[in-house]
Amino acid sequence: MEQDHRLSLERIAEANRSIDPVFRHTPQFVSEPLSDLLGLRLVVKIETLNPIRSFKGRGADFFVQTLVAAGERGPIVCASAGNFGQAMTYAARARGIPVIVYAAEAANPLKVDRMRALGAEVRQTGADFDAAKLAAKAYAADHGLLMAEDSLQPEFSEGAGTIGVELLTLPEPIDTLLIALGNGAMLNGIARWTKAHRPEIHTVGVAAAGAPAMEHSWRAGEPITLDQMTTIADGIGVRVPVPEAVADMRGVVDDVLLVDDPAMLDAVRISHRHLSLVLEPSGAAGLAAAMTFRDRFAGQTVAVVLCGGNLTPEQMVAWL
Repeated sequence: MEQDHRLSLERIAEANRSIDPVFRHTPQFVSEPLSDLLGLRLVVKIETLNPIRSFKGRGADFFVQTLVAAGERGPIVCASAGNFGQAMTYAARARGIPVIVYAAEAANPLKVDRMRALGAEVRQTGADFDAAKLAAKAYAADHGLLMAEDSLQPEFSEGAGTIGVELLTLPEPIDTLLIALGNGAMLNGIARWTKAHRPEIHTVGVAAAGAPAMEHSWRAGEPITLDQMTTIADGIGVRVPVPEAVADMRGVVDDVLLVDDPAMLDAVRISHRHLSLVLEPSGAAGLAAAMTFRDRFAGQTVAVVLCGGNLTPEQMVAWL
């Protein structure tokens, strides 16, 4: 009998049929140059070739369509380092729902500009993402508005789980999945589907060494909050874990690895050189783990999800 789990396999399958096609069926293939470089068979899945340049459109679209089916018309409040806010605004705009996004004062200016260009009201406050999230929650509670929290509502993880559905259509068997770990929606959705259908695949989260709250939480089996974090990977820079997301990891995530900022920057450069892709550091976290731990994965077929590509022009000059 299948173990109970908050994330529904049926809902992941439904999302795979219903979310906006612009986010589905993304390229996935073996990169021969990167395979030769790393001494393993590397499958890349590219989640940046869409209107918001990240994977988060999958979960946001599934969440918003579920709201609309239930008669909800917003406004929606959320917090974001930038990619989640873009995804929420893109999905909500298509249904005529306004979105208010709280972001940190030092949020990536390109991401802030893109959220506003898509139609969001962006309010910048707090030293980091988690401080902005506290402000968003307070505002939503004070005004009786819906607070959409990445990885809290199951639809975000179930929508992201469609990446796993697509990965399992590859003709060659995968030994290990390396998935970036921020709040956990992508990792948990993919791991939920994969563990149910291909339990032999080793599903591994990849967090930033300078923001290891989710790695600590997974090992402890309960949320571990940090006082501070330091990483250039804003997309996976989490200081205060979502308890439900930590619980979702149980039984489906096999390990969590940490990669440092220099490793992620190396992965950004290598993906640009060998794949002609522009990735942000968090979007390259899986590749950074394949590089950092190449001896561990030697000879395996390893799949990485390249999940975000929003860099400012200044970052492109500095990092590429």
